[in-house]
Amino acid sequence: MANRRFEMHQLRHILVRMRLGETDRQIARTGLIGRRKAALVRDAADQQGWLDPATPLPEDAVLEPVLRQRRPRPQTTSQVLPFQDEVRQWHKAGFQGTTIYHALVRKHGFTGSYSAVRRFLQALQLAEPQATTVLDFEPGDTAQVDFGKGPRIVDVHTGEIIDTWIFTMVLAWSRHLYAELVRDQSVMTWLGCHRRAFEFFGGVPARVVIDSLKAAITRACYYEPQVQRSYADLAEAYGFRIAPCPVRQPQMKGVVESGVKYVKNGFVPLREFRGLSDGNRQLLDWMMSTAGNRIHGTTHERPLSRFAEVERFLLQPLPDRPVELVEWAHVKLHGDCHVQFAKCRYSAPYRLVHQWFWLRASETSVRLFRDHELVAVHPRLWKPGARATLDEHLPPEALAYKMQDPQWCLRQATAVGPCCRALIESLFADRVLDKLRAAQGVIRLGQTYGSGRLEAACERALHFASPFYRTVKTILSNGSDQQPLARPATVALPAPHRGQGRFCRAAAELFPLAQTN
Repeated sequence: MANRRFEMHQLRHILVRMRLGETDRQIARTGLIGRRKAALVRDAADQQGWLDPATPLPEDAVLEPVLRQRRPRPQTTSQVLPFQDEVRQWHKAGFQGTTIYHALVRKHGFTGSYSAVRRFLQALQLAEPQATTVLDFEPGDTAQVDFGKGPRIVDVHTGEIIDTWIFTMVLAWSRHLYAELVRDQSVMTWLGCHRRAFEFFGGVPARVVIDSLKAAITRACYYEPQVQRSYADLAEAYGFRIAPCPVRQPQMKGVVESGVKYVKNGFVPLREFRGLSDGNRQLLDWMMSTAGNRIHGTTHERPLSRFAEVERFLLQPLPDRPVELVEWAHVKLHGDCHVQFAKCRYSAPYRLVHQWFWLRASETSVRLFRDHELVAVHPRLWKPGARATLDEHLPPEALAYKMQDPQWCLRQATAVGPCCRALIESLFADRVLDKLRAAQGVIRLGQTYGSGRLEAACERALHFASPFYRTVKTILSNGSDQQPLARPATVALPAPHRGQGRFCRAAAELFPLAQTN
Protein backbone atom coordinates (compact mmCIF):
# COMPACT_ATOMS: atom_id res chain seq x y z
CA MET A 1 0.00 0.00 0.00
CA ALA A 2 1.10 3.55 -0.69
CA ASN A 3 0.12 4.76 2.79
CA ARG A 4 2.43 3.53 5.55
CA ARG A 5 0.13 4.58 8.38
CA PHE A 6 -1.33 1.04 8.44
CA GLU A 7 0.47 -1.52 10.52
CA MET A 8 0.44 -5.16 9.40
CA HIS A 9 -1.85 -6.21 12.21
CA GLN A 10 -4.39 -3.62 11.00
CA LEU A 11 -4.23 -4.85 7.40
CA ARG A 12 -4.58 -8.44 8.61
CA HIS A 13 -7.70 -7.48 10.56
CA ILE A 14 -9.16 -5.86 7.42
CA LEU A 15 -8.53 -9.07 5.43
CA VAL A 16 -10.31 -11.13 8.09
CA ARG A 17 -13.41 -8.89 7.80
CA MET A 18 -13.34 -9.24 4.01
CA ARG A 19 -13.12 -13.04 4.32
CA LEU A 20 -16.20 -12.89 6.59
CA GLY A 21 -18.15 -11.26 3.77
CA GLU A 22 -18.17 -7.59 4.87
CA THR A 23 -18.27 -5.04 2.08
CA ASP A 24 -15.88 -2.12 1.65
CA ARG A 25 -18.59 0.26 2.81
CA GLN A 26 -19.19 -1.74 6.01
CA ILE A 27 -15.48 -1.86 6.76
CA ALA A 28 -15.16 1.89 6.13
CA ARG A 29 -17.91 2.59 8.68
CA THR A 30 -15.74 1.02 11.39
CA GLY A 31 -13.05 3.62 10.77
CA LEU A 32 -10.38 1.07 9.98
CA ILE A 33 -9.81 2.19 6.39
CA GLY A 34 -11.42 4.25 3.65
CA ARG A 35 -13.48 2.72 0.82
CA ARG A 36 -10.94 3.47 -1.89
CA LYS A 37 -8.04 2.03 0.04
CA ALA A 38 -10.14 -0.94 1.08
CA ALA A 39 -10.82 -1.60 -2.60
CA LEU A 40 -7.12 -1.65 -3.33
CA VAL A 41 -6.55 -4.14 -0.50
CA ARG A 42 -9.41 -6.33 -1.77
CA ASP A 43 -8.07 -6.41 -5.33
CA ALA A 44 -4.55 -7.34 -4.20
CA ALA A 45 -5.85 -10.05 -1.86
CA ASP A 46 -8.26 -11.44 -4.47
CA GLN A 47 -5.43 -11.86 -6.96
CA GLN A 48 -3.55 -13.97 -4.41
CA GLY A 49 -6.61 -16.03 -3.40
CA TRP A 50 -6.54 -14.84 0.18
CA LEU A 51 -10.27 -13.97 0.38
CA ASP A 52 -11.34 -17.63 0.46
CA PRO A 53 -12.24 -18.45 4.10
CA ALA A 54 -11.28 -22.05 3.53
CA THR A 55 -7.60 -21.23 2.96
CA PRO A 56 -5.48 -20.00 5.89
CA LEU A 57 -3.98 -16.54 5.76
CA PRO A 58 -0.23 -16.56 5.17
CA GLU A 59 2.29 -15.00 7.54
CA ASP A 60 2.95 -11.27 7.68
CA ALA A 61 6.22 -11.72 5.81
CA VAL A 62 4.19 -12.95 2.80
CA LEU A 63 1.42 -10.37 3.12
CA GLU A 64 3.65 -7.33 3.55
CA PRO A 65 5.26 -7.06 0.06
CA VAL A 66 1.90 -7.49 -1.65
CA LEU A 67 -0.21 -5.16 0.49
CA ARG A 68 2.48 -2.46 0.77
CA GLN A 69 3.09 -1.96 -2.91
CA ARG A 70 4.19 1.64 -3.60
CA ARG A 71 3.95 3.67 -6.71
CA PRO A 72 7.34 4.00 -8.38
CA ARG A 73 8.76 7.46 -7.87
CA PRO A 74 10.56 9.24 -10.68
CA GLN A 75 14.30 8.73 -10.26
CA THR A 76 16.45 11.87 -10.23
CA THR A 77 20.23 12.15 -10.19
CA SER A 78 21.70 14.29 -7.43
CA GLN A 79 23.94 17.13 -8.58
CA VAL A 80 26.30 16.26 -5.74
CA LEU A 81 27.21 12.82 -7.16
CA PRO A 82 30.25 14.04 -9.16
CA PHE A 83 31.76 15.25 -5.89
CA GLN A 84 30.45 12.52 -3.58
CA ASP A 85 33.90 11.24 -2.51
CA GLU A 86 34.92 14.63 -1.13
CA VAL A 87 31.51 15.24 0.38
CA ARG A 88 31.63 11.88 2.18
CA GLN A 89 35.04 12.73 3.65
CA TRP A 90 33.88 16.16 4.78
CA HIS A 91 30.74 14.66 6.29
CA LYS A 92 32.76 12.09 8.27
CA ALA A 93 35.05 14.89 9.48
CA GLY A 94 32.02 16.59 11.05
CA PHE A 95 31.68 19.64 8.78
CA GLN A 96 28.20 21.14 8.64
CA GLY A 97 26.12 21.30 5.45
CA THR A 98 26.52 25.02 4.75
CA THR A 99 30.31 24.71 5.00
CA ILE A 100 30.30 21.80 2.52
CA TYR A 101 28.02 23.71 0.14
CA HIS A 102 30.24 26.82 0.10
CA ALA A 103 33.33 24.64 -0.38
CA LEU A 104 31.75 22.99 -3.44
CA VAL A 105 30.88 26.37 -4.92
CA ARG A 106 34.35 27.74 -4.24
CA LYS A 107 36.38 24.75 -5.43
CA HIS A 108 34.25 23.21 -8.20
CA GLY A 109 31.85 25.95 -9.26
CA PHE A 110 28.87 23.95 -7.97
CA THR A 111 25.65 25.26 -9.54
CA GLY A 112 23.17 23.27 -7.49
CA SER A 113 21.25 24.56 -4.49
CA TYR A 114 21.99 24.05 -0.85
CA SER A 115 18.89 21.83 -0.65
CA ALA A 116 20.59 19.35 -3.00
CA VAL A 117 23.53 19.13 -0.61
CA ARG A 118 21.21 18.80 2.38
CA ARG A 119 19.25 15.93 0.74
CA PHE A 120 22.49 14.15 -0.14
CA LEU A 121 23.74 14.44 3.46
CA GLN A 122 20.42 13.17 4.80
CA ALA A 123 20.68 10.15 2.53
CA LEU A 124 24.19 9.51 3.87
CA GLN A 125 22.93 9.62 7.44
CA LEU A 126 20.15 7.12 6.63
CA ALA A 127 22.54 4.84 4.77
CA GLU A 128 25.24 5.05 7.48
CA PRO A 129 23.45 5.29 10.84
CA GLN A 130 25.70 5.85 13.85
CA ALA A 131 25.02 3.51 16.73
CA THR A 132 25.97 4.37 20.29
CA THR A 133 26.00 2.54 23.57
CA VAL A 134 25.25 3.36 27.16
CA LEU A 135 28.30 3.51 29.44
CA ASP A 136 28.11 1.84 32.82
CA PHE A 137 30.06 3.17 35.80
CA GLU A 138 31.05 1.61 39.07
CA PRO A 139 30.52 3.51 42.36
CA GLY A 140 33.42 5.84 43.10
CA ASP A 141 35.08 5.22 39.75
CA THR A 142 34.26 8.25 37.58
CA ALA A 143 33.38 11.91 37.83
CA GLN A 144 32.66 14.09 34.80
CA VAL A 145 33.48 17.81 34.69
CA ASP A 146 32.40 20.65 32.42
CA PHE A 147 31.78 24.39 32.26
CA GLY A 148 28.55 26.07 31.18
CA LYS A 149 27.56 29.68 30.68
CA GLY A 150 26.19 31.16 33.89
CA PRO A 151 23.97 34.16 34.69
CA ARG A 152 25.05 37.79 34.57
CA ILE A 153 25.16 39.09 38.15
CA VAL A 154 25.10 42.72 39.27
CA ASP A 155 26.81 43.14 42.64
CA VAL A 156 24.50 45.22 44.85
CA HIS A 157 27.40 46.64 46.88
CA THR A 158 29.80 47.70 44.12
CA GLY A 159 27.54 47.80 41.06
CA GLU A 160 29.98 45.53 39.19
CA ILE A 161 28.51 43.49 36.35
CA ILE A 162 29.88 39.93 36.55
CA ASP A 163 29.66 37.47 33.66
CA THR A 164 29.80 34.03 35.25
CA TRP A 165 30.47 30.43 34.31
CA ILE A 166 29.02 27.34 35.98
CA PHE A 167 31.59 24.71 36.96
CA THR A 168 29.87 21.34 37.33
CA MET A 169 31.24 17.99 38.55
CA VAL A 170 28.91 14.98 38.53
CA LEU A 171 29.63 11.58 40.07
CA ALA A 172 28.71 9.24 37.21
CA TRP A 173 27.23 6.45 39.32
CA SER A 174 25.11 8.28 41.89
CA ARG A 175 24.50 11.43 39.74
CA HIS A 176 25.26 13.56 42.82
CA LEU A 177 26.63 16.88 41.58
CA TYR A 178 28.70 19.84 42.71
CA ALA A 179 28.31 23.21 40.98
CA GLU A 180 29.89 26.62 41.50
CA LEU A 181 29.59 30.06 39.92
CA VAL A 182 32.98 31.44 38.87
CA ARG A 183 34.25 34.48 36.97
CA ASP A 184 36.47 32.74 34.40
CA GLN A 185 37.93 29.45 33.19
CA SER A 186 41.55 30.16 34.14
CA VAL A 187 43.94 27.51 35.42
CA MET A 188 43.74 28.61 39.07
CA THR A 189 39.94 28.71 38.90
CA TRP A 190 39.91 25.22 37.39
CA LEU A 191 42.20 23.84 40.09
CA GLY A 192 40.35 25.59 42.91
CA CYS A 193 36.98 24.25 41.74
CA HIS A 194 38.37 20.70 41.76
CA ARG A 195 39.65 21.08 45.31
CA ARG A 196 36.34 22.47 46.57
CA ALA A 197 34.39 19.75 44.72
CA PHE A 198 36.46 16.97 46.31
CA GLU A 199 36.00 18.55 49.73
CA PHE A 200 32.24 18.78 49.07
CA PHE A 201 32.07 15.06 48.24
CA GLY A 202 34.45 14.14 51.04
CA GLY A 203 36.60 12.03 48.71
CA VAL A 204 38.19 11.69 45.31
CA PRO A 205 36.97 9.56 42.36
CA ALA A 206 39.44 7.28 40.60
CA ARG A 207 38.98 9.00 37.23
CA VAL A 208 37.91 12.47 36.05
CA VAL A 209 36.50 12.83 32.54
CA ILE A 210 37.02 16.30 31.06
CA ASP A 211 36.83 18.35 27.89
CA SER A 212 39.96 19.48 26.06
CA LEU A 213 39.85 22.98 27.55
CA LYS A 214 43.08 25.00 27.79
CA ALA A 215 43.12 24.99 31.58
CA ALA A 216 43.58 21.21 31.51
CA ILE A 217 44.90 20.15 28.08
CA THR A 218 47.61 22.12 26.26
CA ARG A 219 47.40 20.09 23.03
CA ALA A 220 44.31 18.11 22.12
CA CYS A 221 45.03 14.76 20.46
CA TYR A 222 42.90 11.65 20.03
CA TYR A 223 45.61 9.25 21.20
CA GLU A 224 48.10 11.23 23.31
CA PRO A 225 46.80 14.61 24.53
CA GLN A 226 49.22 16.79 26.46
CA VAL A 227 48.04 17.63 29.98
CA GLN A 228 48.58 21.05 31.52
CA ARG A 229 51.46 20.72 33.99
CA SER A 230 49.49 22.42 36.76
CA TYR A 231 46.55 20.02 36.34
CA ALA A 232 48.91 17.03 36.24
CA ASP A 233 50.37 18.08 39.60
CA LEU A 234 46.87 18.33 41.07
CA ALA A 235 45.94 14.87 39.76
CA GLU A 236 49.11 13.42 41.26
CA ALA A 237 48.47 15.08 44.62
CA TYR A 238 44.88 13.82 44.84
CA GLY A 239 45.51 10.45 43.17
CA PHE A 240 43.01 10.56 40.29
CA ARG A 241 43.55 9.85 36.59
CA ILE A 242 42.69 12.40 33.90
CA ALA A 243 40.53 11.10 31.02
CA PRO A 244 40.13 13.72 28.27
CA CYS A 245 37.33 13.22 25.76
CA PRO A 246 38.22 13.23 22.05
CA VAL A 247 37.66 16.53 20.28
CA ARG A 248 34.05 17.20 19.21
CA GLN A 249 32.69 14.14 21.03
CA PRO A 250 30.77 15.55 24.00
CA GLN A 251 28.52 12.47 24.08
CA MET A 252 31.34 10.64 25.86
CA LYS A 253 30.62 12.75 28.94
CA GLY A 254 26.87 12.93 28.57
CA VAL A 255 26.30 12.69 32.33
CA VAL A 256 27.83 16.09 33.03
CA GLU A 257 26.40 17.58 29.82
CA SER A 258 22.95 16.81 31.20
CA GLY A 259 24.05 18.05 34.62
CA VAL A 260 25.09 21.45 33.23
CA LYS A 261 21.75 21.79 31.44
CA TYR A 262 19.93 20.81 34.61
CA VAL A 263 21.71 23.52 36.62
CA LYS A 264 21.14 26.15 33.92
CA ASN A 265 17.46 25.31 33.49
CA GLY A 266 16.58 24.26 37.02
CA PHE A 267 18.51 26.70 39.20
CA VAL A 268 19.34 29.87 37.28
CA PRO A 269 15.92 31.04 35.97
CA LEU A 270 13.70 33.28 38.12
CA ARG A 271 16.35 33.89 40.79
CA GLU A 272 17.92 37.12 42.00
CA PHE A 273 21.56 37.25 43.10
CA ARG A 274 23.02 40.03 45.23
CA GLY A 275 26.55 39.04 44.27
CA LEU A 276 28.76 36.11 43.38
CA SER A 277 28.98 34.83 46.96
CA ASP A 278 25.21 35.07 47.36
CA GLY A 279 24.74 33.12 44.12
CA ASN A 280 27.02 30.32 45.33
CA ARG A 281 25.26 30.23 48.69
CA GLN A 282 21.89 29.75 46.95
CA LEU A 283 23.44 27.18 44.62
CA LEU A 284 24.75 25.14 47.55
CA ASP A 285 21.33 25.10 49.21
CA TRP A 286 19.74 24.05 45.92
CA MET A 287 22.23 21.20 45.42
CA MET A 288 21.55 19.76 48.86
CA SER A 289 17.79 20.08 48.61
CA THR A 290 16.20 20.14 45.16
CA ALA A 291 18.97 18.62 43.05
CA GLY A 292 20.06 16.01 45.56
CA ASN A 293 16.57 14.77 46.41
CA ARG A 294 14.97 14.66 42.96
CA ILE A 295 14.11 11.33 41.34
CA HIS A 296 16.70 11.03 38.60
CA GLY A 297 15.33 10.13 35.17
CA THR A 298 17.98 7.47 34.50
CA THR A 299 18.60 5.85 37.88
CA HIS A 300 15.03 6.43 39.18
CA GLU A 301 16.54 7.09 42.60
CA ARG A 302 17.56 10.14 44.61
CA PRO A 303 21.18 11.09 43.82
CA LEU A 304 21.88 12.16 47.40
CA SER A 305 20.57 8.85 48.75
CA ARG A 306 22.65 6.79 46.32
CA PHE A 307 25.71 8.83 47.23
CA ALA A 308 25.19 8.72 50.99
CA GLU A 309 24.37 5.00 51.10
CA VAL A 310 26.97 3.62 48.70
CA GLU A 311 29.30 5.86 46.72
CA ARG A 312 30.77 8.08 49.41
CA PHE A 313 32.32 5.02 51.07
CA LEU A 314 34.06 3.99 47.82
CA LEU A 315 35.71 7.32 47.03
CA GLN A 316 39.43 7.67 47.67
CA PRO A 317 40.17 9.55 50.90
CA LEU A 318 41.32 13.15 50.83
CA PRO A 319 45.01 13.86 51.56
CA ASP A 320 45.93 14.49 55.18
CA ARG A 321 47.03 18.03 54.33
CA PRO A 322 45.19 20.38 51.95
CA VAL A 323 46.73 20.23 48.49
CA GLU A 324 48.55 23.40 47.48
CA LEU A 325 47.24 24.85 44.24
CA VAL A 326 50.19 25.44 41.91
CA GLU A 327 50.19 27.02 38.45
CA TRP A 328 53.11 26.48 36.07
CA ALA A 329 54.02 28.84 33.25
CA HIS A 330 56.85 29.03 30.72
CA VAL A 331 58.17 32.62 30.89
CA LYS A 332 61.05 34.60 29.40
CA LEU A 333 63.36 36.96 31.29
CA HIS A 334 63.15 40.36 29.63
CA GLY A 335 65.91 42.92 29.31
CA ASP A 336 64.79 44.69 32.49
CA CYS A 337 65.62 41.53 34.49
CA HIS A 338 61.95 40.73 35.12
CA VAL A 339 59.52 38.07 33.95
CA GLN A 340 55.81 38.77 33.63
CA PHE A 341 53.08 36.52 35.00
CA ALA A 342 49.41 37.35 35.62
CA LYS A 343 50.06 41.07 34.94
CA CYS A 344 52.76 41.21 37.65
CA ARG A 345 56.55 41.23 37.28
CA TYR A 346 59.21 39.26 39.16
CA SER A 347 63.01 39.71 38.97
CA ALA A 348 65.65 37.10 38.12
CA PRO A 349 69.49 37.27 37.84
CA TYR A 350 70.63 39.65 35.11
CA ARG A 351 73.10 37.12 33.68
CA LEU A 352 70.11 35.02 32.49
CA VAL A 353 68.45 37.79 30.45
CA HIS A 354 66.47 36.57 27.38
CA GLN A 355 66.43 32.98 28.62
CA TRP A 356 63.34 30.88 29.40
CA PHE A 357 62.24 29.76 32.87
CA TRP A 358 59.60 27.56 34.41
CA LEU A 359 57.55 29.69 36.82
CA ARG A 360 55.78 27.93 39.69
CA ALA A 361 53.09 30.13 41.23
CA SER A 362 51.24 29.09 44.37
CA GLU A 363 48.76 31.11 46.40
CA THR A 364 51.61 32.58 48.49
CA SER A 365 54.85 32.45 46.50
CA VAL A 366 56.40 32.51 43.02
CA ARG A 367 59.47 30.41 42.21
CA LEU A 368 61.61 30.55 39.07
CA PHE A 369 63.48 27.48 37.82
CA ARG A 370 66.18 27.27 35.15
CA ASP A 371 67.04 23.69 34.10
CA HIS A 372 65.49 22.39 37.34
CA GLU A 373 67.60 24.82 39.39
CA LEU A 374 65.83 27.29 41.66
CA VAL A 375 67.09 30.78 40.74
CA ALA A 376 64.58 33.12 42.41
CA VAL A 377 61.82 33.16 45.05
CA HIS A 378 59.27 35.98 45.47
CA PRO A 379 56.06 36.50 47.42
CA ARG A 380 52.97 36.16 45.20
CA LEU A 381 51.64 39.50 43.94
CA TRP A 382 47.98 39.94 43.04
CA LYS A 383 47.57 43.62 42.14
CA PRO A 384 48.03 44.16 38.38
CA GLY A 385 51.19 46.15 37.65
CA ALA A 386 52.92 45.20 40.91
CA ARG A 387 56.63 44.36 40.81
CA ALA A 388 58.92 42.28 43.04
CA THR A 389 62.65 43.08 42.63
CA LEU A 390 65.69 41.76 44.47
CA ASP A 391 68.81 43.95 44.38
CA GLU A 392 71.15 41.05 43.71
CA HIS A 393 69.29 40.34 40.46
CA LEU A 394 70.19 43.73 38.95
CA PRO A 395 73.38 44.45 36.95
CA PRO A 396 76.14 46.26 38.92
CA GLU A 397 75.71 49.62 37.18
CA ALA A 398 71.96 49.63 37.74
CA LEU A 399 72.38 48.52 41.33
CA ALA A 400 74.96 51.25 41.94
CA TYR A 401 72.63 53.92 40.62
CA LYS A 402 69.77 52.55 42.70
CA MET A 403 71.81 52.36 45.93
CA GLN A 404 73.64 55.70 45.58
CA ASP A 405 70.72 57.99 46.39
CA PRO A 406 71.07 61.67 47.49
CA GLN A 407 71.47 60.73 51.15
CA TRP A 408 74.31 58.36 50.28
CA CYS A 409 76.02 61.10 48.27
CA LEU A 410 75.76 63.56 51.17
CA ARG A 411 77.23 61.04 53.61
CA GLN A 412 80.16 60.34 51.32
CA ALA A 413 80.74 64.06 50.71
CA THR A 414 80.80 64.77 54.47
CA ALA A 415 83.50 62.13 54.85
CA VAL A 416 85.57 63.88 52.16
CA GLY A 417 85.33 67.40 53.59
CA PRO A 418 83.18 70.52 54.01
CA CYS A 419 83.91 71.89 50.53
CA CYS A 420 82.86 68.63 48.90
CA ARG A 421 79.61 68.57 50.89
CA ALA A 422 78.91 72.18 50.00
CA LEU A 423 79.39 71.41 46.30
CA ILE A 424 77.10 68.36 46.47
CA GLU A 425 74.44 70.43 48.24
CA SER A 426 74.65 73.05 45.51
CA LEU A 427 74.09 70.33 42.89
CA PHE A 428 70.97 69.09 44.66
CA ALA A 429 69.73 72.69 45.04
CA ASP A 430 69.04 72.94 41.31
CA ARG A 431 65.29 73.38 40.83
CA VAL A 432 65.19 72.36 37.16
CA LEU A 433 67.56 69.44 36.56
CA ASP A 434 68.00 66.26 38.58
CA LYS A 435 71.76 66.13 39.18
CA LEU A 436 72.00 62.83 41.03
CA ARG A 437 74.33 61.33 38.43
CA ALA A 438 76.55 64.44 38.59
CA ALA A 439 76.79 64.09 42.38
CA GLN A 440 77.61 60.41 42.04
CA GLY A 441 80.29 61.30 39.49
CA VAL A 442 81.90 63.83 41.84
CA ILE A 443 82.03 61.26 44.67
CA ARG A 444 83.45 58.65 42.29
CA LEU A 445 86.37 60.98 41.40
CA GLY A 446 87.66 60.42 44.91
CA GLN A 447 88.34 56.78 44.04
CA THR A 448 90.76 57.93 41.30
CA TYR A 449 92.43 61.00 42.80
CA GLY A 450 91.94 60.52 46.52
CA SER A 451 89.83 62.38 49.07
CA GLY A 452 92.44 65.13 49.66
CA ARG A 453 92.70 66.20 46.05
CA LEU A 454 88.92 65.95 45.63
CA GLU A 455 88.39 68.28 48.59
CA ALA A 456 90.91 70.76 47.14
CA ALA A 457 89.26 70.59 43.71
CA CYS A 458 85.83 71.24 45.23
CA GLU A 459 87.28 74.18 47.14
CA ARG A 460 88.70 75.65 43.94
CA ALA A 461 85.43 75.09 42.04
CA LEU A 462 83.48 76.88 44.78
CA HIS A 463 86.02 79.68 44.79
CA PHE A 464 85.29 80.38 41.13
CA ALA A 465 81.52 79.83 41.61
CA SER A 466 81.47 76.85 39.24
CA PRO A 467 80.08 73.93 41.32
CA PHE A 468 79.80 71.45 38.44
CA TYR A 469 81.06 67.94 37.84
CA ARG A 470 82.91 68.98 34.68
CA THR A 471 84.71 71.77 36.55
CA VAL A 472 85.87 69.44 39.33
CA LYS A 473 87.02 66.82 36.83
CA THR A 474 88.95 69.42 34.76
CA ILE A 475 90.66 70.79 37.86
CA LEU A 476 91.78 67.32 38.88
CA SER A 477 92.93 66.28 35.43
CA ASN A 478 94.93 69.54 34.99
CA GLY A 479 96.38 69.41 38.49
CA SER A 480 95.00 72.86 39.29
CA ASP A 481 93.89 71.64 42.70
CA GLN A 482 97.58 71.69 43.77
CA GLN A 483 98.03 75.42 42.98
CA PRO A 484 97.43 78.00 45.74
CA LEU A 485 94.36 80.19 45.61
CA ALA A 486 94.64 84.02 45.38
CA ARG A 487 92.40 84.42 48.44
CA PRO A 488 90.76 82.19 51.03
CA ALA A 489 88.26 79.95 49.49
CA THR A 490 84.60 80.58 49.92
CA VAL A 491 83.23 77.45 51.35
CA ALA A 492 79.59 78.14 50.78
CA LEU A 493 78.29 79.53 47.51
CA PRO A 494 75.69 82.26 47.84
CA ALA A 495 72.24 81.04 47.02
CA PRO A 496 71.13 82.00 43.46
CA HIS A 497 67.84 83.51 44.62
CA ARG A 498 69.59 86.24 46.67
CA GLY A 499 70.31 88.25 43.53
CA GLN A 500 74.15 88.14 43.52
CA GLY A 501 75.64 87.67 40.05
CA ARG A 502 77.86 84.75 39.22
CA PHE A 503 80.86 86.93 38.21
CA CYS A 504 80.48 89.77 40.76
CA ARG A 505 83.74 90.95 42.42
CA ALA A 506 84.46 93.41 45.19
CA ALA A 507 85.79 96.88 44.18
CA ALA A 508 89.07 96.29 46.04
CA GLU A 509 89.60 93.16 44.03
CA LEU A 510 88.88 94.89 40.72
CA PHE A 511 90.93 98.10 41.43
CA PRO A 512 93.82 97.20 43.80
CA LEU A 513 96.02 100.15 42.65
CA ALA A 514 93.38 102.74 43.51
CA GLN A 515 93.32 101.57 47.11
CA THR A 516 97.12 101.72 47.51
CA ASN A 517 97.24 105.31 46.30
